[in-house]
Amino acid sequence: MSLSLGPRRLTVESRQVPSRLVRFLAPTFSVALAFVIGALILLATGQDPVLAYTEMIRKGFVGRLAITGTLIIATPLIFTGLAAVVSFRMKVWNIGAEGQFILGAVASSGVGLWVGDQVGGPAGIVLMLVAGALAGALFAALAALPRAYLNTDEVISTLMLNFVALGIMNYLIFSSFSFWRDPGRATFPVGKFVEDVLFLPRMVGRLHVGLIIALAFTVIIWWALRYTKWGFEVMVTGDSPRAALYSGMRVDRKILSVLMVSGALAGLGGGIEVGGVLHNLDPRALSLGVGFTGIVVAALARLSPFGVIPVAILVASFSNAAPGLQVLGIPSEIVILLEGILFLCIVAGEWFLRNSIRVERTAGPAGAEAPVS
Repeated sequence: MSLSLGPRRLTVESRQVPSRLVRFLAPTFSVALAFVIGALILLATGQDPVLAYTEMIRKGFVGRLAITGTLIIATPLIFTGLAAVVSFRMKVWNIGAEGQFILGAVASSGVGLWVGDQVGGPAGIVLMLVAGALAGALFAALAALPRAYLNTDEVISTLMLNFVALGIMNYLIFSSFSFWRDPGRATFPVGKFVEDVLFLPRMVGRLHVGLIIALAFTVIIWWALRYTKWGFEVMVTGDSPRAALYSGMRVDRKILSVLMVSGALAGLGGGIEVGGVLHNLDPRALSLGVGFTGIVVAALARLSPFGVIPVAILVASFSNAAPGLQVLGIPSEIVILLEGILFLCIVAGEWFLRNSIRVERTAGPAGAEAPVS
């Protein structure tokens, strides 16, 4: 592709194999550029960028409370980030991790209330988490089945299912006297709490073992994508669905399995949020937006399972610092703005990683080169 600009012509060329230096500089420069743009926006609105960034670092990483708070927020982001990695690796676009996360929270809290203290703590916790994963997988199947066998657009179906999940959760707590709702709180509806024995064990402060589970699943997903037949077929199908079909792979089954695994990861994240943080189904307190943020995390990590971990921690530190910024008079919305700028800069950096721009001088009217100004 080329574009003429007066005496110059810009030509876009694909990089066959980006150099190691380019692979390092592209994401590094993108992150630095995002923070520079954020600083300029803060200056334009009369805020001190040095104070804002210093506070974000302090509230996100300095001290035990800051670190544990950041890691607690990062835990569900790791799960939704992994959910996006699995589906996006095969170029199947699961935009429904938000709804799958919510349904995972609904199912795990329901199983926790049903089990109560009749089952031992470890067994009850496992049942809750399995229920969350199954709910996420089955909810994803509602979009996976028509995508696999009717070739529908999974972007639209998974996106719309998010609103279905949100409506289900709100109905169970706000609009009905369901099994999930505390009957003693009629004027201010809240969900019933599960028994204490079903709380995820804590490690340091409020930090629970859900983080360890998230790290374990990161290793499992990395291994599955890299070393198993399933992971190989995911890669081949993502690169060339036609080649996968001609080689005898069941592309329809692969689409179904990838979306259901992706949904299970998001649903498991919802179950861990209930077991480790909320202990009930509370639409007001559930981390809404974590599914969409997980897509950003996966994109910033360049669809690397291990890359999801540091990116999730970085994004979580922004959210953890937001209340502290408000105390200083800095709008907490700057955190959302910075996340968006970071995403756009990473996308631009990824484009430059795959393409290069060559500037050429065009010829003059008589065939001579145009003068260089």
